Amino acid sequence: MSVSPSSVDDSVRPDDPAKASTIATRLFHRELSHYPEAAHRYAYLAIVVATTVVLYYELYIQYGVATSIITHFHMTFGYFVWVSVIGNAVGAFASLVAGLADRWGRANLVVYGLLIAALLLLFGLPLASDKNSYLVLFAAVSFVEGVVLVATPALIRDFSPQIGRAAAMGYWTMGPVIGSLVVTGVTSATLTSSTWQDELRYSGIAGLAVFAVALVGLRELSPRLRDQLMVSMNDRALIEARAAGASTEQQPKGHWRQMLRLDVIGSAFAISVFLLLYFAAVGNFVVYFATTFGYSEQRANALANWYWAPNAVTLVAVGLLSDRLRVRKPFMVVGAVGSAVVTAVFAVLATHPETTYSTFAWLCLGIGVFSGIAYAPWMASFTETVERRNPAATATGLAVWGWIIRIVVAVSAACVPIVVSSVTPLVEHGAEVKAAATQAGPALAVVKAHPQLFAELAKYPAGGVPPQLAAQAVQEVGAADLAVVTKAQPQLQVLQKYGPQVKQAAEHNPGQWQTWWWICVAGQVVFLPFVFVMAGRWSPKRAREDAEAHQQAVERELAELAAAQV
Repeated sequence: MSVSPSSVDDSVRPDDPAKASTIATRLFHRELSHYPEAAHRYAYLAIVVATTVVLYYELYIQYGVATSIITHFHMTFGYFVWVSVIGNAVGAFASLVAGLADRWGRANLVVYGLLIAALLLLFGLPLASDKNSYLVLFAAVSFVEGVVLVATPALIRDFSPQIGRAAAMGYWTMGPVIGSLVVTGVTSATLTSSTWQDELRYSGIAGLAVFAVALVGLRELSPRLRDQLMVSMNDRALIEARAAGASTEQQPKGHWRQMLRLDVIGSAFAISVFLLLYFAAVGNFVVYFATTFGYSEQRANALANWYWAPNAVTLVAVGLLSDRLRVRKPFMVVGAVGSAVVTAVFAVLATHPETTYSTFAWLCLGIGVFSGIAYAPWMASFTETVERRNPAATATGLAVWGWIIRIVVAVSAACVPIVVSSVTPLVEHGAEVKAAATQAGPALAVVKAHPQLFAELAKYPAGGVPPQLAAQAVQEVGAADLAVVTKAQPQLQVLQKYGPQVKQAAEHNPGQWQTWWWICVAGQVVFLPFVFVMAGRWSPKRAREDAEAHQQAVERELAELAAAQV
């Protein structure tokens, strides 16, 4: 019996050959009995990355049109925040459910999750009758995303040996980043001629297109293959031999118990707080730049492109370099320190209204680059840390990470309007007050020219002004100017009711946002000590020695298997 990689086609191999040609087998039974050749493997990885991109596009699109959604449903800003909070909480527990992918498999969760999410974006959210139904439908989208958050990186891990893992995870991490980039790119280009409902439908159409590809093209490894540790492609012969039964290693049970350790839980929490600025960028950059610097939705989304695009490039480039040097931890430290420094500068400038668009663009670029330096190696190191505990429990370990990161997102989203309390009146009434002030400009000029008279007139309801005071007003102001003031009464009432609180909020807004940015800096600092508990070497030389020792062990085991089969 040969233990060399099989040369047969990498296709689904059900136990009953008679079922191989059935549609149901093709669409639901997706397991591969042999590790795929390079071309097939790259195709599966590409489908997983495309899936991740489109799902995050669908999840994040609401933040790109946040102010329009708030206005359409007459939401308070607080209610919109709770849409996000509840959605992320639902996604957190969906991630725990997806931990069962170690038993169920991953591919069908991804494929049919794509379909459900696309239908929700096409026919659900855009047609929501009120804000409550919108909340429920968004929670459903978040549930799907929580499942896929676990299943897709599990597939990436399955199809990428440890040597090559950082680059593969870099491509996967481009999913949320490019999803964000697609949101800002599409909205900044189309919002002038499209509604927020159209923007959601665009993402749903993209989701259906990727679903069609995944439906016919996505496969996954059989449990006997994916439950083993694969350091390099040189391990393929041994992996397949073990899977065939020539050498079977029983993996320890109790997956959840094995994952409840400091190296898994601590590092998952660390990356979650490290990404606080990223979460704020996704959910609040439009609101922040609109309320603090007066940017339109399109302009704020265009600025965010300076974050997403460099971040996406860095994720892949650093992933390749990390794999070449075979170390993760030095990149994580450099990325975290650099991110903290640039974010600190960003925080300082929050209270400087004269800061230019180009300055913010360069800062966003710096944050995107440094966070990319940290994140791709972290994803690789985290899956390797999980494998150190039990390679058969990969989805369970990722479920723990998915739960923690979504809980942190939910808590941070809930805390933003508490820390930045000024944002609520600015979002809810800022545009209304600004429009009223513009429309009532001539009337305000008349009122300011005669403050005592109009203060006296304000004491009386419409039609109740004493004749003598009315005559005095006509004589002092003139009938024409009085008519201007009368016509502007609705706008003047808006200014009277909301003007003071909007003015006060505008004064406090920059300082409160600055506080939140400093919290983000703190999260990046907290990340650093947890680097030391994760798997992996600091020295490229020691990492190469480990790889050489592993290769020698593989060759010995293959020789023993070959001798036993003679």
